[in-house]
Amino acid sequence: MVMIAKLKQFLDFICEMGHLGKIRHEGLRYAGIPDPETVAAHSLRVAQIAYVLGVMEKFENPDLLVTMAVFHDMGEARTGDLHKVGARYVERNERLAVRDQVAELPELASLADYFDQTENLDTVAGVIVKDADHLEQAFSAKEYMECGYSVCENWLYNAKNKLQTESAKSLCELLTTSSTFDWWQNLKKLD
Repeated sequence: MVMIAKLKQFLDFICEMGHLGKIRHEGLRYAGIPDPETVAAHSLRVAQIAYVLGVMEKFENPDLLVTMAVFHDMGEARTGDLHKVGARYVERNERLAVRDQVAELPELASLADYFDQTENLDTVAGVIVKDADHLEQAFSAKEYMECGYSVCENWLYNAKNKLQTESAKSLCELLTTSSTFDWWQNLKKLD
């Protein structure tokens, strides 16, 4: 019976993480974007960027960065995505949400530690993952800008100013002068 109860806790946790695929980055609606990316889509690309940054920064365990990044916004399954305008008026405690999410699953307690490292920037891993988070926001902003949402330029430069690693700074600098369409433009079949 205890085994089934524990299994149900893991099942519920996985279902809760699935909710991140339904939560949108709400701040982008202020830019007129009718269907902004989800928190889950953001977290996936943050994890991908974290791995790349880890390799570029010669971090000893880029796989750890991927794990940290995939779960860096897990608290938003409970708190939602609070944009900067709302944050002026509402306080949320994402740290408490993360602690509560893993309270009954001590096997996943490291996720709360990873969250703290990313928020506190007190480890190299935390700094790299936070840079990946900011860099993903910069990439998204650039993509939206290239689709006509010029107001997103503010998001790009705000993210750029928060970067700490040389690799993230270099990538973001190149991003500002490149097109996010280049990767597929160069793959088109020539007639």
